[in-house]
Amino acid sequence: MSRDEGAGAGSILLAFILGAVSGAAVALLYAPASGRETREYLGDKAEEARAKAAEAAARGRDAITQGRDTITTAIERGRDAYQQARRENA
Repeated sequence: MSRDEGAGAGSILLAFILGAVSGAAVALLYAPASGRETREYLGDKAEEARAKAAEAAARGRDAITQGRDTITTAIERGRDAYQQARRENA
């Protein structure tokens, strides 16, 4: 019988993360800008990423709230329909 000894998802993810980190380190070492310019650039990009993440989180919260409201309305309508059907059959 043959055994499948392929790499698991965890080891693939770890290899990807290590590759990204080492790539970022090499890019910073060979950056054409000065240290201060590079730090400012990275700070600006980090701030942009934070703003995008905050915006995405707000959209997610809005979607969850809207979904919750939709489900609540559906439950109330179902409950009303059930009560009406009970009254008609009684």
